[in-house]
Amino acid sequence: MMMLRAVIAFWLILGSMAYAAEPFTRAAIEDKGKIVPGQQVQITVDIFVPDFFTSPPQFPLFDLPNAIVTLSDNRAQNMVETVDGVQYAGIRRTYAVIPEAAGTFTLPPAVITLGYSQEGKAVPGQATLQTLSFTVADPPGGPASTPTFAARGVTITQSFDRDPSKMKVGEAVVRTITVYAEDTQSMLIPAIPVVAAKGMKQYSKSPQIADGVEAEDRTTGSTRTETITYVAETAGTVEIPAISYPWFDVDAQANAMATLPATTVNVTVPVSAHTGLSPQLEQDVHNGARAWVTRKVLLVMAAAAISLGAAGYLLVRLLPWMTGKLRTRRNARRNSEPRKFANLVASIRSGDPVTIYRDLAIWTRSTGYKSIADWVSQCGEHDVARETRKLERELFGADRNRPDLDRAALRQAVKAWRRAQKPVQTRHASTLPGLNPIG
Repeated sequence: MMMLRAVIAFWLILGSMAYAAEPFTRAAIEDKGKIVPGQQVQITVDIFVPDFFTSPPQFPLFDLPNAIVTLSDNRAQNMVETVDGVQYAGIRRTYAVIPEAAGTFTLPPAVITLGYSQEGKAVPGQATLQTLSFTVADPPGGPASTPTFAARGVTITQSFDRDPSKMKVGEAVVRTITVYAEDTQSMLIPAIPVVAAKGMKQYSKSPQIADGVEAEDRTTGSTRTETITYVAETAGTVEIPAISYPWFDVDAQANAMATLPATTVNVTVPVSAHTGLSPQLEQDVHNGARAWVTRKVLLVMAAAAISLGAAGYLLVRLLPWMTGKLRTRRNARRNSEPRKFANLVASIRSGDPVTIYRDLAIWTRSTGYKSIADWVSQCGEHDVARETRKLERELFGADRNRPDLDRAALRQAVKAWRRAQKPVQTRHASTLPGLNPIG
């Protein structure tokens, strides 16, 4: 009887371990304080598999009513953790959720697909996103006082391309205004309320937005930059109006205002220049000839000045176009398959495993494959499959006894496959990101 009980207990333990050794997820909200509409909420999602990943998890975007959901572009974080005696490899990604109204928000049970090692074999798997809820409250003062946008560390700065205090009628000054904010996204930063200046014509360029901008104090945030050109029309004292930029400080939980002072401009009338030459009556033939030569020289100099001015004007007008063409050609070379392949070969020769895996993923996508696993499955090269498995074990494996990567074998195998098969270039429909881009 005791022997039977021991056998049953042994099998129960094995069964519970086998059941536990499955992929699972964890989710947590980084923002612990009060959350208001428009505030960016950081949600970290960890996914764990036993042993190691054979293909990275595909973190999906999910629909959340009255909210904008994006997946951070930051590099995924690798982890190792032991649960109930089983060692797991983990990967962490961060979602940014921006609620647009007050209420309770619950993450849906989204499915994350992946590949992992089971008894030494690569198997497909999936895990369901852990359900998580958070509450968004109206800001102080009620819904009527909902801020334009909520963020941290908002600042507004401006610069002029010349001294704006002294101008002449017809002259122009360019004003550049930049809004910087932390814990938000550039596409959510509202337009700057620029008021027209009386006595000046005003021309605005399309705004420039950017994320991941590092400030002077080493903090990272997002920016919106607007450029306005003012042309003086009338003489006198002109004022470029001040700017008041409202926002909500999520740290202080209060409305705040970023401001720029007004700028006074003294516009004067330009002094007209006399370009004519007074005629001179010459009695002496020699003096007359010398005056003709002088006029001829002046005409040549005037023609040369006009030609130089026209050439300079054309150069100024064509310079942006020429610069754009050169930039386009440089980007085309940088993004070409041969350049990406050269980067991959250089990484295999002397780069770290993370760089090799990144360049391998970039190159395989440029040849028309969806992922490294897709390329390996269709490659047919034994050395490629073996060395890629070693690389994934080194990056995502939990155990420490991993075989060393044979860089020479991987490099030769990749070169051999590329010589034998022409890469397929993929076409991208558009370079514009969607409202909720997939990371």
